[in-house]
Amino acid sequence: MRFRYAMVCSSNQNRSMEAHALLKRQGLDVASYGTGSHVKLPGPSLREPNVYDFGTPYKQMFDELRRKDPELYKRNGILQMLKRNLSVKLAPQRWQDNAGDGVFDVVMTFEEKVFDSVLEGILHPPHFTVRYFVSKLLHSKGSLSR
Repeated sequence: MRFRYAMVCSSNQNRSMEAHALLKRQGLDVASYGTGSHVKLPGPSLREPNVYDFGTPYKQMFDELRRKDPELYKRNGILQMLKRNLSVKLAPQRWQDNAGDGVFDVVMTFEEKVFDSVLEGILHPPHFTVRYFVSKLLHSKGSLSR
């Protein structure tokens, strides 16, 4: 039996996409999602994040940030991360809005608040169907510098 995997973080940018890329390279059936209300990327300061809607293509984000301040976004790793992301899929997807993506066997989350959102979606349909709910809360540190 071939398992389907879902990788979930807050913005479907850093942790979930790194895991998605890794599992995809191994030939596994994997998808990735975010649970936030918007996609947030670091900006020039903590008070000035770059905010996008889910579904905004990674290429559009890359081009916009490269125009805004190429040195900043290269130095803090955002441009490299977006390059990786656009090689994996078109755009960030929101967990709560993609119930039509089918059944998952394993769901991996990377923050406690994300775990809570995923569990809420599974317990209160119409969200994702999970055949055997195996969710692992992975405490991990993001790779982006500020």
